[in-house]
Amino acid sequence: MNDLIADLKNNNLKVTPQRLAIYSYLCSTTEHPSAETIYSSLKGDYPNMSLATVYKTVASLKNAGLVLELNVGEDSFRYDACTKLHTHVVCKKCHRVADYMGDALSADAISSAEKETGYSVEGAQVYFFGLCDACKD
Repeated sequence: MNDLIADLKNNNLKVTPQRLAIYSYLCSTTEHPSAETIYSSLKGDYPNMSLATVYKTVASLKNAGLVLELNVGEDSFRYDACTKLHTHVVCKKCHRVADYMGDALSADAISSAEKETGYSVEGAQVYFFGLCDACKD
């Protein structure tokens, strides 16, 4: 918990019970939840927290580089507290999202993109789409 508090403070984010709960929730799951899912999961413990608070908090966490915002083709974004370079695999049927830590984004690809475009690449997101084990059959 102290590491989470330090992350918030180091990024000039005020440490509030709601912000800490949202960030802690994201750090404790591999499910890539939406803001609505986060809200539903935490509202029992934080009855005064609004959905707007969740949206503002995930935006602040994203802007601070503490979470990734994923656009997997749904009506809302998903969030991931694992910010190291990795890709996501999305089930086209049930929309479950899984992390893939393999070499889909190599340092060579990023370097090549920088050379070709002149950009200084600060991050990347790649999505694979298919069917998960449960939906294949």
